[in-house]
Amino acid sequence: MPPALAEIATDFREASAKDRVQLLLEFGEDLPDLPPRYADAPEKLEQVHECQSPLFLAVEVGAQPGVRSDDQRVGLFFSVPREAPTTRGFAGILHAGLDGASAAEILATPEHAPMNFALAEVISPLRMRGMVAMLSRIKRQVSLQIAARDDGA
Repeated sequence: MPPALAEIATDFREASAKDRVQLLLEFGEDLPDLPPRYADAPEKLEQVHECQSPLFLAVEVGAQPGVRSDDQRVGLFFSVPREAPTTRGFAGILHAGLDGASAAEILATPEHAPMNFALAEVISPLRMRGMVAMLSRIKRQVSLQIAARDDGA
């Protein structure tokens, strides 16, 4: 798990149940808006249907000359309505913990990583399923972009 995501997980585990909910909401408030290249072209975003609220995401694996494709830095972009604070919080956690990580770090992140945040005690299993699905989509998009780049090389 990338160090930033591991640190966030530790913060959640060390917080009380009430504070975990507040922390989740704060991550949602900190989620950056979409850049114009996605805000103006929603068809470029992938919907995560497992989320109870509408959530769309995009992943960019940066092409850096002389850097192996699995060491490329990854950019994450999320579109989540402000009226969905829990879903925004999940996206905010993943953004804060994974944005800027290498493709290899993201691909090595365990599928069950969202369970390390001790949120299952305060959030419904259906909502947790949405966070796991977000991570799965991110990893899939990273894999697809690396494979496309490696095939074209």
